Amino acid sequence: MNTLSYKTVSVNKATATKEWVVVDATDQVLGRLCSKVAKLLRGKYKPNFTPNVDCGDNVIIINADKVKLTGNKWTDRVYLTFSGYPGGQREMSPKDLQAKGSARLFNKVLKGMLPKNKLSDRILRNVYVYDGPEHKQQAQNPKTIDINALK
Repeated sequence: MNTLSYKTVSVNKATATKEWVVVDATDQVLGRLCSKVAKLLRGKYKPNFTPNVDCGDNVIIINADKVKLTGNKWTDRVYLTFSGYPGGQREMSPKDLQAKGSARLFNKVLKGMLPKNKLSDRILRNVYVYDGPEHKQQAQNPKTIDINALK
Protein backbone atom coordinates (compact mmCIF):
# COMPACT_ATOMS: atom_id res chain seq x y z
CA MET A 1 0.00 0.00 0.00
CA ASN A 2 1.20 3.50 -0.77
CA THR A 3 2.02 5.25 2.51
CA LEU A 4 2.11 8.69 0.90
CA SER A 5 -1.66 8.73 0.75
CA TYR A 6 -1.81 8.88 4.54
CA LYS A 7 0.33 11.97 4.96
CA THR A 8 -1.24 15.30 5.74
CA VAL A 9 -0.27 17.85 3.13
CA SER A 10 0.42 21.33 4.44
CA VAL A 11 0.64 24.02 1.81
CA ASN A 12 3.11 26.88 2.10
CA LYS A 13 3.42 30.09 0.15
CA ALA A 14 5.58 28.49 -2.55
CA THR A 15 3.38 25.44 -3.15
CA ALA A 16 -0.01 27.18 -3.03
CA THR A 17 -1.93 26.99 -6.32
CA LYS A 18 -3.63 30.35 -6.61
CA GLU A 19 -6.03 31.00 -9.47
CA TRP A 20 -7.82 34.08 -10.76
CA VAL A 21 -11.62 33.93 -10.61
CA VAL A 22 -14.29 36.34 -11.89
CA VAL A 23 -17.59 36.55 -10.00
CA ASP A 24 -20.59 38.45 -11.35
CA ALA A 25 -22.55 40.21 -8.59
CA THR A 26 -25.58 41.13 -10.71
CA ASP A 27 -28.81 40.58 -8.71
CA GLN A 28 -26.97 38.67 -5.96
CA VAL A 29 -27.73 39.20 -2.27
CA LEU A 30 -24.70 40.88 -0.68
CA GLY A 31 -24.21 38.66 2.38
CA ARG A 32 -24.73 35.37 0.56
CA LEU A 33 -22.37 36.41 -2.21
CA CYS A 34 -19.69 37.61 0.20
CA SER A 35 -19.80 34.44 2.31
CA LYS A 36 -18.97 32.38 -0.79
CA VAL A 37 -16.31 34.88 -1.89
CA ALA A 38 -14.76 34.71 1.61
CA LYS A 39 -14.51 30.93 1.26
CA LEU A 40 -12.86 31.36 -2.15
CA LEU A 41 -10.40 33.89 -0.71
CA ARG A 42 -9.42 31.56 2.14
CA GLY A 43 -9.14 28.49 -0.09
CA LYS A 44 -11.83 26.46 1.68
CA TYR A 45 -12.99 24.92 -1.59
CA LYS A 46 -9.56 23.40 -2.25
CA PRO A 47 -8.55 19.93 -1.07
CA ASN A 48 -5.18 21.18 0.21
CA PHE A 49 -6.60 23.93 2.45
CA THR A 50 -4.23 25.05 5.20
CA PRO A 51 -5.68 27.48 7.76
CA ASN A 52 -2.47 29.41 8.49
CA VAL A 53 -1.45 30.07 4.85
CA ASP A 54 -2.90 32.33 2.17
CA CYS A 55 -3.80 29.53 -0.25
CA GLY A 56 -7.04 30.97 -1.64
CA ASP A 57 -7.83 32.36 -5.06
CA ASN A 58 -7.66 35.93 -6.31
CA VAL A 59 -11.27 37.03 -6.80
CA ILE A 60 -12.48 39.73 -9.19
CA ILE A 61 -16.02 40.95 -8.50
CA ILE A 62 -17.69 42.69 -11.44
CA ASN A 63 -21.03 44.56 -11.56
CA ALA A 64 -20.73 45.29 -7.84
CA ASP A 65 -23.12 48.24 -8.15
CA LYS A 66 -25.95 45.83 -9.06
CA VAL A 67 -25.82 43.89 -5.77
CA LYS A 68 -29.01 43.62 -3.69
CA LEU A 69 -29.87 43.82 -0.03
CA THR A 70 -33.15 42.44 1.27
CA GLY A 71 -35.66 44.46 3.25
CA ASN A 72 -34.72 47.98 4.30
CA LYS A 73 -31.06 47.16 4.97
CA TRP A 74 -29.80 49.79 2.51
CA THR A 75 -30.86 52.52 4.95
CA ASP A 76 -31.57 50.82 8.30
CA ARG A 77 -28.31 48.89 8.82
CA VAL A 78 -25.64 50.92 10.59
CA TYR A 79 -21.85 50.44 10.44
CA LEU A 80 -19.98 52.25 13.23
CA THR A 81 -16.41 53.52 13.14
CA PHE A 82 -14.55 55.23 15.96
CA SER A 83 -11.46 57.38 15.53
CA GLY A 84 -10.49 57.27 19.21
CA TYR A 85 -11.13 60.95 19.80
CA PRO A 86 -14.11 62.42 21.67
CA GLY A 87 -16.97 62.80 19.23
CA GLY A 88 -15.15 60.61 16.73
CA GLN A 89 -17.83 57.96 16.34
CA ARG A 90 -19.27 57.91 12.82
CA GLU A 91 -22.10 55.83 11.49
CA MET A 92 -22.65 54.87 7.88
CA SER A 93 -25.31 52.91 6.08
CA PRO A 94 -24.62 50.52 3.20
CA LYS A 95 -26.10 53.14 0.86
CA ASP A 96 -23.47 55.67 2.01
CA LEU A 97 -20.66 53.14 1.56
CA GLN A 98 -21.95 52.21 -1.92
CA ALA A 99 -22.03 55.91 -2.86
CA LYS A 100 -18.32 56.20 -1.99
CA GLY A 101 -17.56 53.09 -4.07
CA SER A 102 -18.68 49.50 -4.04
CA ALA A 103 -15.19 48.38 -3.01
CA ARG A 104 -15.68 49.97 0.43
CA LEU A 105 -18.95 48.12 0.98
CA PHE A 106 -17.55 44.76 -0.15
CA ASN A 107 -14.35 45.18 1.89
CA LYS A 108 -16.39 46.02 5.01
CA VAL A 109 -18.59 42.94 4.60
CA LEU A 110 -15.74 40.59 3.63
CA LYS A 111 -13.51 41.76 6.50
CA GLY A 112 -16.20 40.70 8.97
CA MET A 113 -16.32 37.21 7.43
CA LEU A 114 -12.57 36.55 7.58
CA PRO A 115 -10.57 35.52 10.68
CA LYS A 116 -9.51 38.34 12.96
CA ASN A 117 -5.73 38.07 12.54
CA LYS A 118 -2.83 39.27 10.37
CA LEU A 119 -3.62 36.73 7.68
CA SER A 120 -7.03 38.26 7.01
CA ASP A 121 -5.41 41.56 6.00
CA ARG A 122 -3.23 39.66 3.53
CA ILE A 123 -6.22 37.70 2.20
CA LEU A 124 -8.30 40.85 1.78
CA ARG A 125 -5.73 42.18 -0.72
CA ASN A 126 -6.71 39.37 -3.10
CA VAL A 127 -10.15 40.78 -3.90
CA TYR A 128 -10.74 43.33 -6.66
CA VAL A 129 -14.14 45.05 -6.90
CA TYR A 130 -15.41 46.84 -10.02
CA ASP A 131 -18.74 48.58 -10.58
CA GLY A 132 -19.01 47.78 -14.27
CA PRO A 133 -18.55 44.63 -16.36
CA GLU A 134 -14.91 45.46 -17.29
CA HIS A 135 -11.88 44.83 -15.09
CA LYS A 136 -8.12 45.46 -15.33
CA GLN A 137 -6.93 41.89 -14.71
CA GLN A 138 -7.34 40.53 -18.26
CA ALA A 139 -3.65 39.58 -18.42
CA GLN A 140 -4.12 36.98 -15.66
CA ASN A 141 -6.66 35.05 -17.80
CA PRO A 142 -9.26 34.71 -15.05
CA LYS A 143 -11.94 32.06 -15.30
CA THR A 144 -15.58 32.99 -14.79
CA ILE A 145 -17.44 30.89 -12.26
CA ASP A 146 -21.10 30.65 -11.28
CA ILE A 147 -21.22 31.62 -7.62
CA ASN A 148 -24.61 29.96 -7.20
CA ALA A 149 -23.07 26.54 -7.97
CA LEU A 150 -20.86 26.73 -4.86
CA LYS A 151 -22.07 25.70 -1.41
